[in-house]
Amino acid sequence: MPFAQARDGTNLHVKDTGSGAPVVLIHGWPLTGDMFEYQTLALLEAGHRVITYDRRGFGQSGHPVGPYDYDTFADDLATVLEAGDVRGATLVGFSMGGGEIARYLSRHGPERVAKAALISSVVPYLLKDDSNEDGVDASVFEEMKQNIRKDRFDFLQTFAKQFYGVGMVSSPVSSALLDWTFQLAVMASPKATIDCVDAFGRTDFRPDLASFTMPTLIIHGTSDKTVPIDAAGRAAARGIPHANFLEYEGEPHGLFATAPDRLTSDLLNFIAL
Repeated sequence: MPFAQARDGTNLHVKDTGSGAPVVLIHGWPLTGDMFEYQTLALLEAGHRVITYDRRGFGQSGHPVGPYDYDTFADDLATVLEAGDVRGATLVGFSMGGGEIARYLSRHGPERVAKAALISSVVPYLLKDDSNEDGVDASVFEEMKQNIRKDRFDFLQTFAKQFYGVGMVSSPVSSALLDWTFQLAVMASPKATIDCVDAFGRTDFRPDLASFTMPTLIIHGTSDKTVPIDAAGRAAARGIPHANFLEYEGEPHGLFATAPDRLTSDLLNFIAL
């Protein structure tokens, strides 16, 4: 199943490998499903069926003019699950990908989902306003869009350093991994890259939290400068009170690469419960 066709005809690039209990990995902005290289390998070796896909506008999926909103993204996730007849899945959403899970559950229900994991996720609400004092100021998102328009390539390289905490964590990622990250990110449609800043920055998932009725894992780095833990991980843990919340002390946003062994171990333990 290299491609699944979304409801508007957009082709979604899907990688579906292995067998056993299915795990669906939903990538962050502005990358592709391949960002989960460490986790995919470990999950396959542990005997799982692993499904990744590129969000519309990114990687090898179709690059339509739009729309780039979470109702559409949630419906795309539904398409992937239905095309692969996926049942009893553990959905793992990184950063922007956490929003897909939240909106999918509220729009499509939990029938195909056994467990959910939010990793460095934007859930429940990033934008700072009167109801969300811990959020990110709107000017930050506007500046991001301006810099993408001005020089998307320079923005992506600069953003990746903050993403992985280069200069901050004790074991920063290699320059080769930064190059790989740039290669994944530059594949995206410029319009999708810009439009998704509003999608992940301004979408309020607080009404969706009640749909997390299944076992839920939340993991967030305390030094995440991209998606601050107070606005995201800690707020999600308050909104999903039955969730298991793990704080990774000192870790940045891209902990799938800065703490891959710890993340993989925690995911495998959670799936096995």
